[in-house]
Amino acid sequence: MVGERKVGLLGGTFDPIHIAHLIMAEECRSHLSLEQVFFVPAGIPPHKLNKPITSAEHRVDMVELAIASNPYFAVSRLDIDRPGPCYSIDTINLLSRQLADSVEIYFIIGTDSLIDMPTWHEPARLIELCRFAVVGRPSYQVDMDYLESVLPGVRSRIEFVDAPGISLSSSDIKRRIHSGHSIKYQVPESVEEYIYSHELY
Repeated sequence: MVGERKVGLLGGTFDPIHIAHLIMAEECRSHLSLEQVFFVPAGIPPHKLNKPITSAEHRVDMVELAIASNPYFAVSRLDIDRPGPCYSIDTINLLSRQLADSVEIYFIIGTDSLIDMPTWHEPARLIELCRFAVVGRPSYQVDMDYLESVLPGVRSRIEFVDAPGISLSSSDIKRRIHSGHSIKYQVPESVEEYIYSHELY
């Protein structure tokens, strides 16, 4: 539909948020003309049930600091403020209810997540509810023929977005902090200050 309103959703643990997250979100916003991108910190990620995770409030605070200068970015507490594991299908359902019917949701993910999509909770239903903005990740190649064979219709729901390739992860940043190495320029300055002032990681 011409003129249809579009928003993006970028979910993650954000433990901590870093510049690759921000670049990914901004490239998708610009490429797809999204009117807003919602950053949705996970409450209890299903794939990290047995791993230590920084408190939700710290993670939300860091996201708010990281996106403060971008008027197109907003933080959502959809997953933080509800109990139990946070499945993508539930997050998209909740966001859909908060938005007008005319708003198309683009779920922003990397190619690594796209490859794993058949293992997600209710993936067939998910591709009915939203579209996907997929950003390439180094070393990950997607077999679209296979993906389409196990999730019919998924190909038509995907927009691939080129973005500067930055090999960076929250785990890398935590390892650098543990080993006493600098994280400057890998996270926004405000987030770096927050991490050290609260003695995180």
